[in-house]
Amino acid sequence: MKTMPFFMKLCTLVAFAMFVYPGNTIQAQDISKQTELDQKVKAFLNSKKGQWRDLNVPASDGKLLYDIIVKNGYTKGIEIGTSTGHSTIWIAWALSKTGGKLITIEIDETRNKEALANLEKAGLSHFVDARLANAHDLVPELAGPFDFVFSDADKDWYVNYFKDIDHKLVAGGCFTAHNVRPAGRGRGGMSGTREYLEYVQGLDNYTTTVDNSGGGLAISYKN
Repeated sequence: MKTMPFFMKLCTLVAFAMFVYPGNTIQAQDISKQTELDQKVKAFLNSKKGQWRDLNVPASDGKLLYDIIVKNGYTKGIEIGTSTGHSTIWIAWALSKTGGKLITIEIDETRNKEALANLEKAGLSHFVDARLANAHDLVPELAGPFDFVFSDADKDWYVNYFKDIDHKLVAGGCFTAHNVRPAGRGRGGMSGTREYLEYVQGLDNYTTTVDNSGGGLAISYKN
């Protein structure tokens, strides 16, 4: 009997390994692509450093949102108030790590268009479903379930947004709200946020803390 040439043996072994352990091959490809995306996002954020205006969050809060999502492996997010997309980019970047997607809502057409352009430049468009709509109408219609929420629209409606999403938020999920500060802390929160903070802190099935390192972020985990 003729023996199989060494090269053919090698090819057979490689093919067998890919068949038996396909996850390793796919994972390596994903890591390579993700590294390229990371570089693109970082380059875009660096190019826009110090230029975010128009109701956008500071970078420290964007990083905090990113860390919350990645740490908990969240995959189904809502953002209420896109502005021109600074927080959206941080959230979408985190969801690119977990295999998730974000629904973000903006009522202003000009800001919505700018956010879409920014997401495209950052390479994150396919992780975001950006909707031009009035969140008062759209949020109650969203089907869910969700595991992460970032609220940064009209502060006087924060409690309403929370109530509209509460039953769609899974156990272990996180609801975050911007420009919230405890009473007597520094600059204080914007109008409406004090009522919101009192409301969520009074709920037995949520644990709420406030991070004051940036613009004031209330972080509520559902028990």
